Amino acid sequence: MEQRHLGRTGLRVSRIGLGTLTWGRGTDEHDAAELVKTFWEAGGSLVDTADVYADGEAEYLLGRIVDRLVPREDLVIATKAGSVPDPERRFDGSRGHLLGALDASLHRLGTDHVDLWQVHAFDPLTPLEETLQALDIAVTTGRARYAGVSNFSGWQLAKAATWQLALPAGRTRLASTQMEYSLLQRGVEREVLPAALDLGVGLLPSSPLGRGVLTGKYRHAAPPGPPGSRGASEQLAGFVAPYLDDAGDRVVDALTTAADGLAATPLQVALAWVRDRPGVCAPLVGPRTAEQLAAALSAEALTLPDEICQALDDVSAPVHRYPDQDWSTL
Repeated sequence: MEQRHLGRTGLRVSRIGLGTLTWGRGTDEHDAAELVKTFWEAGGSLVDTADVYADGEAEYLLGRIVDRLVPREDLVIATKAGSVPDPERRFDGSRGHLLGALDASLHRLGTDHVDLWQVHAFDPLTPLEETLQALDIAVTTGRARYAGVSNFSGWQLAKAATWQLALPAGRTRLASTQMEYSLLQRGVEREVLPAALDLGVGLLPSSPLGRGVLTGKYRHAAPPGPPGSRGASEQLAGFVAPYLDDAGDRVVDALTTAADGLAATPLQVALAWVRDRPGVCAPLVGPRTAEQLAAALSAEALTLPDEICQALDDVSAPVHRYPDQDWSTL
């Protein structure tokens, strides 16, 4: 699998990453092990998790698998901290919480460092410089090799990245930002992606298949979705529902037409489209089975013609109005 630099850093990652959101709940240890082994054998390196996935069980499973199946040095392990199970305060970006969470993650992962440590979301109740200091401490103490953020808006990302660049000798530059990005969700193109491109921050798209809708499996299925799908799951139906509308149908129809013309699948075309967008380093796929992972990895050989990219751009284009991006052209 092709490797890419993560942002403006020396860290190289596979251009498709493996996500672990369902591990410990919908994906057990046997299936997770099969996923990691298949991914590694295909040349994949970036595995993304978080301390809150299945209340830490995803990290624990990853640690057990790496210990017995895959050489630690062959993987780029990324995890996140900052989300908390508190309805009054969903995110805690305080230095104390973040560093404590990192130590707990390292224990579950069975490693002395993670390759990429990310703040899971912006915490408006904590000074940003305090949050960012936790990243600096993590890197300088060797507990993390690189640092990034997740779910930061455009101004939040720009402020954080600029703060880190203001004192190059004492602060670690942000390597990445993780955001949802697909043909069904292009909101990051308004301000987040321009900021990331300007400041050298690599984008790691989550849900690159539109929460599964871009696979085409919902196209002719009765609501809320085919048996076994996330849409048909009581727990995840609300996660999928926003994309099961008329706008989503138009994008999926165009995607299916493009896939038919290329003798490819909608999944392959959707993943290739987001993978090769400017600023993107590695879309993060979240398969539940090795078969689903193999389908995603098969997109590695596909490069979309410019005409197909333009057609998909047109049908999925987000609305840009003042003051998004370059207002003078609007």
